[in-house]
Amino acid sequence: MTTFSDLALAAPIVEALAAKGYTEPTPIQIQAIPHALAGRDLLGIAQTGTGKTAAFAAPILDRLGKKPGHPPRKSTRVLVLAPTRELAGQIATSFRAYGQFLRLTVATVFGGVPINRHIRQMERGTDVLVATPGRLIDLIDRRAMTLDHVEVLVLDEADQMLDLGFIHALRRIVPLLPRRRQTLFFSATMPAAIAELAGSYLTDPARVAVTPAATTVDRIEQTAVFVDQGQKPALLALTLREPSIDRALVFTRTKHGADRVVRQLGTAGIEAAAIHGNKSQPQRERALAAFRSGHCRVLVATDIAARGVDVPGVSHVINYEIPNVPEQYVHRIGRTARAGADGVALSFVAGDERPFLRDIEKLTRQTIRMAELPEGFAAPSAPAAAEAPARTKRHRPSRGPKPGAGQSPRPASAPRRRRSGGHG
Repeated sequence: MTTFSDLALAAPIVEALAAKGYTEPTPIQIQAIPHALAGRDLLGIAQTGTGKTAAFAAPILDRLGKKPGHPPRKSTRVLVLAPTRELAGQIATSFRAYGQFLRLTVATVFGGVPINRHIRQMERGTDVLVATPGRLIDLIDRRAMTLDHVEVLVLDEADQMLDLGFIHALRRIVPLLPRRRQTLFFSATMPAAIAELAGSYLTDPARVAVTPAATTVDRIEQTAVFVDQGQKPALLALTLREPSIDRALVFTRTKHGADRVVRQLGTAGIEAAAIHGNKSQPQRERALAAFRSGHCRVLVATDIAARGVDVPGVSHVINYEIPNVPEQYVHRIGRTARAGADGVALSFVAGDERPFLRDIEKLTRQTIRMAELPEGFAAPSAPAAAEAPARTKRHRPSRGPKPGAGQSPRPASAPRRRRSGGHG
C-alpha cells in the first residue's frame, strides 16, 4: 500500500493529512504528487471527487515549507484560479487544513464580497491566493494586486472556466505571470478547446489521468424515471420523504427554477435552500452551512454548484431537470459517493428531455436504468400525455399558458399542479 510518506512529502504535511483522516493516497494523488514535487508542469485529467485538490495542494505546500519567505506585498507566491466562489472557498479551506503545521498564509478573493476588503487583504500579501478570475482582474485594474511574484499557477476545473466564459479573463491574467513558473492544470474533461488552452500554458507537462473523460463514479447507483413536467413537484416531494435520504442535492437548469422548487417543497412541508448566481455571498454561505451541518437536508442548485459544493454525506443527487449539456451530468452526480461512500443519482425525465438523456448515455457509454413511478403515483394515461408538457412549453412564449385545443386528455389535477409551479 502506498502512503503519503512514500510520496516524499514533508512530515508536517503528512501529519496534517493524517489529522484529516487521509492515510492512503488516491490514484490521482499517487500519479500527480511526484511530478509536482519535481517542479514539472502538470496536466491532470480527473473527475470530481477523486482527491484532486490534495494532489496539487500537498506538493505546493511542501515547496513553500522548504523555501519559506515573507509573502510579497500586493502579491502571492501561489495563485489558484477556480471558476466559482464555492470552489474557491473550499480549495482555500483545504490548503489551510493541509498546511496547518506550517507558518503560511492563505487568502481568497471572489465576487459577492466588498472589494475594499480584498484590497486591504492583498496589501499585506499572501503565500497562497485562491481567486475567481473576475475579481482578480478587478484587483489588478485597481493596482491593488500584482502577479510578478507568482511561483506556481494552478488552473482548477479548467473546462468549467471555459463553460462559464472565463477564457477572455484567462487570456488577460496569464500573460501577467512570470514566464519562469510551474503550472498545474486540472480538468474533468478534455475537449479540443481545453487541450489547446493547456498547450499554450504548459511547458513539457507530465500528463496524468485516472479515469477516461466523462465517466461516472462506479459507486453511484444511477436511475431515471419518465414523468410529466407537471408531475415533477409531487414526485420530488414524495421522493424526499424516503427515510434513506440523508442529504439530497437537487439540480435545476435555471436560477428561477431553483427558487420555484424551494417554494414548492416548502408548500409540501419540506425545508430546502437554494444556491445559485443570483444569491448574495452571505446567502450562499448560509445555505451551504445549513446543508453541511444537516440542519437543512435538501439543497437546490444550478450547475454553478456542480463542482463547487464539496459536502460530505450527500446520499442522493436528484436531477429535477436533466442538463442539456451532457458533461454537466457527470459533474452533478459526482457530488455523491465521495470518499469511498456509496451514492444514488436519480433523474426526472420529461418528454422533451429524453434527447438529453440519450446524449448523456452516449457520452458516458452507460445505459441508465429506468425505474417505475412509485406505487400509487398518478402516471400518464398514455405516452402522448408525456409529450404534452413539452408542446405546451414550446408554445408558451407566443401563445401564453392557456390550454390548446386538440391536446390529449390529462388528469384533472395535472394543469393545477403545472400552474402552481409558475414560470422561470
